[in-house]
Amino acid sequence: MNQANHSPRAIVRLIEPQRVTEGAGVLLRRSIATRTLDYLDPFLLFDHFGSDDPAEYLAGFPLHPHRGIETVTYMLAGIVRHRDTLGNAGSISAGEVQWMTAGRGIMHEEMPQPHDGKMEGFQLWVNLPTKLKMTAPRYQQILANEIPALTRADGSVIRVIAGKAENVTGAVTEIYADPTYLDVSLPAQTTFTHPIPRGHTAFAYVFAGQGKFDDTARTVLAPHLIVWGEGDYVTATAAAAPLRFLLISGKPLREPIARYGPFVMNTRAEIEQALRDLQNGTFVQR
Repeated sequence: MNQANHSPRAIVRLIEPQRVTEGAGVLLRRSIATRTLDYLDPFLLFDHFGSDDPAEYLAGFPLHPHRGIETVTYMLAGIVRHRDTLGNAGSISAGEVQWMTAGRGIMHEEMPQPHDGKMEGFQLWVNLPTKLKMTAPRYQQILANEIPALTRADGSVIRVIAGKAENVTGAVTEIYADPTYLDVSLPAQTTFTHPIPRGHTAFAYVFAGQGKFDDTARTVLAPHLIVWGEGDYVTATAAAAPLRFLLISGKPLREPIARYGPFVMNTRAEIEQALRDLQNGTFVQR
């Protein structure tokens, strides 16, 4: 990218993940949907899950509802077994992605299990615009070998889950927020630069190593979530050891939100309707 007429984005927030327990007793590191950072339009939640102790995650997430959002699960290690009211059932394993559009309503369960003693991954919630809140649910599972990887001469590797990196197009398409979702691995002392459209929200989640993410002297250590301000591109430079992070961006909705657990709508009345639908058995429409 020609940077002559473009400005870099600077870090405006640096978030340390908070430990929370969700589901039937799963310990998570949460960076979005906390008192520190409630919402990063259009991103509603970001969790990093995983532990060397199966007791911290085996209880999983039994059958539960969603409406008005999309959930994105990306696995680094282990397995998450899932089933839903669309009739989908199976497992997501290392390097795979599940991108689920809840739309008007879906019930699903996610049950993590270790593989070779390990289990780790991420979950992102993406808001849906008003016009798509009640759309038909959709489920996409992308296998590891379906996610293209860009390997550069300096040894860096960028897995392109959604959006584009240089001339490589991601595996997930037709998502309203026009998202970028990259898994970036940088060798020591290498630099990665990526354009992001002005007006789009952009953040990175650093989960291995340390590096610099703007033109200041600040070094960011894992685990931390970085929120960038406005600009045309972002830059990351690994320190004296390899660096790995997720780079995520998307088009903000700038719409009102009403949130109650797994339901995210525009008004309180719509939340109350979702609860009534759940109670009277009309939440899932076939």
